[in-house]
Amino acid sequence: MVPPPDRRPVVISGPSGVGKGTLCQKLFDAHPDTFALTVSHTKRKPRAGEVEGVTYFFVSPSAFSSLISQDVFVEYTFFGGNYYGTSKQTIVDQTAKGLVVVLDIEMEGVKRIKASGIDARYVFIKPPSFETLETRLRNRGTEKEEDIQKRLAQAKVELEYADTPGVHDKIIVNDDIENGYVELEEFVYKQPPQDSEAVS
Repeated sequence: MVPPPDRRPVVISGPSGVGKGTLCQKLFDAHPDTFALTVSHTKRKPRAGEVEGVTYFFVSPSAFSSLISQDVFVEYTFFGGNYYGTSKQTIVDQTAKGLVVVLDIEMEGVKRIKASGIDARYVFIKPPSFETLETRLRNRGTEKEEDIQKRLAQAKVELEYADTPGVHDKIIVNDDIENGYVELEEFVYKQPPQDSEAVS
């Protein structure tokens, strides 16, 4: 498969329930052996169907704290009652294989990656409306009302942050998954700006 001309990592963020995972999966399915998701570390217990080293690296709370103190993570965040972190090594490993790294992370993670100095491209996936997002979260039927309210409160903060000029290179309104995917693919495969060298 033809890799994108711009090989920098692609950081995809957006509120829970907006369809980030679906869009990422479509990109991976359409371009096999081109992209790689980073596998995050987390302190939480595995859920049904989750695989160690594929879905997450599941570690103990003390091990996670140790990794933070060793500066292992390029970003880590507390979300939904648990910590999640992306190690620097996972980005290095995937890039070394010639793959373009895709990071599906939360707002705090975006802030940390920006602060880390890693040269990346930033995409925000936005719901067509707040009401639509709430409906999608409720239709998943996987969470208690208290958790839904937490996610909605977090979504408001993330949407406000996304409105900050210059934070993201591309904002995609995910009203229709097919149209959203076309926008994402066009952005990922566009030529890099001439004034900055793309990571080879």
